[in-house]
Amino acid sequence: MLNVTTGNPKKTSAIDVHNHFYSPAYLKELKKGGYVTQVTEDSKGNTIIAYEGDYNIYSPDHRDIEARLAELDRVGIKTQMLSLTTPGCHIEDKERGIRLAKATNEDFSDITKKFPGRFYGLAALPLQDPEASALELKRAVRELGLKGGTLFTNINGKTLDDPSFQCVFEAARELDVPLFIHPTTPNPADAFLNFRLAALVGFNVDTTLTFAKFIFGGLFDRIPGLKLIASHLGGCLPYLGERLDRGYYAYTECQKIRKPPTEYIRENVYIDCVSFDPLAVDFALKFMGAEKLLVGSDYPHQIGDTEKCTWVINELNASEEVKNKIFHSNAERIFNL
Repeated sequence: MLNVTTGNPKKTSAIDVHNHFYSPAYLKELKKGGYVTQVTEDSKGNTIIAYEGDYNIYSPDHRDIEARLAELDRVGIKTQMLSLTTPGCHIEDKERGIRLAKATNEDFSDITKKFPGRFYGLAALPLQDPEASALELKRAVRELGLKGGTLFTNINGKTLDDPSFQCVFEAARELDVPLFIHPTTPNPADAFLNFRLAALVGFNVDTTLTFAKFIFGGLFDRIPGLKLIASHLGGCLPYLGERLDRGYYAYTECQKIRKPPTEYIRENVYIDCVSFDPLAVDFALKFMGAEKLLVGSDYPHQIGDTEKCTWVINELNASEEVKNKIFHSNAERIFNL
């Protein structure tokens, strides 16, 4: 990442599709105890949300919607699509996972109604039970007014290309809403347990692996029109696209799909710009096209940044029309805002 001083942020009409919020009901449930997800404190007295392979520091902006609104006004972000961050609901047992997801989604709905146009919600899903997840996605969109759902790249070690998740993708296509695919710690986690490598390296690895399996496994052939958002500038997809195509032409195992992988990436996949290096974003823009990039901040995680998420778009050598697509028009289209 470039070492950049952003100065005074330029006001924008940006829609931030990659940010995270721990809803009050989610945290209230965890504090009752008995969950796999642990709520602890570090040596400095910070509240920690901990799970295998990684943890999050629970800052005021993770839970205080008024503080978050003030931050958005300060940096010029118009709207955020709220999502539950790692570890989600799926690492719990089925009953508790469903309870956490429902409570989170109802909180997201309340926030959307209280702050119309400033916040929308992406449904948390109890992914340890795919059929329950499909039902909850339908409830969250049709009854609660949420705008899509969040899936994690592996569900307790089970990858999303497993046939059991087909019903979730079919529900999203039926509802005409996107699914935000967020990484979690790869399985097995052993290689990523030092130096926060789960977040720094493992997340991008798991995103890339997941989408490669979607493509070669024929997901986009089976469900045409499915809209998926790949986190963190698509993992390594823009940079490995040519290699995936070479595999398609070279290996019989990769030839069960209708066209080269890069065509699926460019047609079916959207990426958020959570990589605050203009060189990286410029390459992704040239590879994906202006209609497939979205603003993302990864706020309020330590590794996120509400200023650089718009700064990096303004730094692109691109027209105002292209920048406006990335800032808001693409999100308005795919989320039906």
